Amino acid sequence: MMNLKRDYRSSISLLLPALCCLLATGCQLTGRHQGPAQYTPVMEPHGSMPKELSKTALPKYTIEPPDILLIEAITLNPKAPYALRTNDVLYLEVEGALPDAPITGLFVVEVGGVVNLGIPYGSVQIAGMTVPQAKQAMEAYLKSHVINPVVFASISQLAGQQQIAGEHLVGPDGSVNLGSYGSVQIVGQTTDQAKFTIEQHLSQYLDAPEVAVNVYAYNSKVYYIITEGAGLGDGVYRFPITGNETVLDAISNINGLSEVSSSRIWVARPSPHAGDVQIMPVDWKAITAQGSTTTNYQLMPGDRLFVAEDKYVRFDTTIAKFTAPLERIMGFSLLGAGTATRFSGRVLQGGGDQRVR
Repeated sequence: MMNLKRDYRSSISLLLPALCCLLATGCQLTGRHQGPAQYTPVMEPHGSMPKELSKTALPKYTIEPPDILLIEAITLNPKAPYALRTNDVLYLEVEGALPDAPITGLFVVEVGGVVNLGIPYGSVQIAGMTVPQAKQAMEAYLKSHVINPVVFASISQLAGQQQIAGEHLVGPDGSVNLGSYGSVQIVGQTTDQAKFTIEQHLSQYLDAPEVAVNVYAYNSKVYYIITEGAGLGDGVYRFPITGNETVLDAISNINGLSEVSSSRIWVARPSPHAGDVQIMPVDWKAITAQGSTTTNYQLMPGDRLFVAEDKYVRFDTTIAKFTAPLERIMGFSLLGAGTATRFSGRVLQGGGDQRVR
């Protein structure tokens, strides 16, 4: 037992000098981020910065990967002569059809290039024909069922239109895929410019095309929240910008400040000029406890909202990282010494019980 105590005192005597050295350098360990003071910020008066209750509209949105566009086909008329194909939709109306089996409405050109006129007429092959040719073919076919049929036919929807309309992902190369009409480069353009570009591209295949272009998902413009982890790893969160977020909105997206965070917060805004750093300190207490809007800034695309760590938690974590290996070594040493002591005691006790015969 005395040996166990001596081993424990010996381990403590080795640990104390190391802890003293660590305490002596503690200020350096916790000074990794000193906040906005360590920068030479490009500051603007609080009154000129957009914030809660005095927000501003963001610049015209430019399309970039991986935005998702919603393209709607308004007018897509094929250039003449247009040959009908599978999945085209025709509007048909037939005079002289049977009273109990009228032919009127929308009819799809089915696989195989046929249009099914229903019972009792059957199907007519029209793929590859123009609309007037398809009209003549249907009239000739229906003469075997009715007397003097007159067919009125027009294109209601193109097969290609189904490929254009809908949601379109802007690819890594900055283009959108329009199906059989190919791809169009629209990166860096506004929605109005993209509309013009797409219509110009479609005019190679269609007669005076017209489309509507809107952004369905704003994925390319984001802001970041960086939270220091007090030695346990920093957190980075990425959120799409909608043009309405403030500092308080951003913090609410990560469910508030964590137990390792401090109230030292600032917004770092990228600058187009090399070397310029725009830093806007945030008064967290004023925003939350006093309802102040002075530093509750409106966030812009590319902003970094930085939440500094609690320096005391950081210091505690640093000490824990330093002492944990020593504690393990000391624990193994004490365990081994204790096991050896108990084993030797049992051997001595067993030897004393032996009898001399």
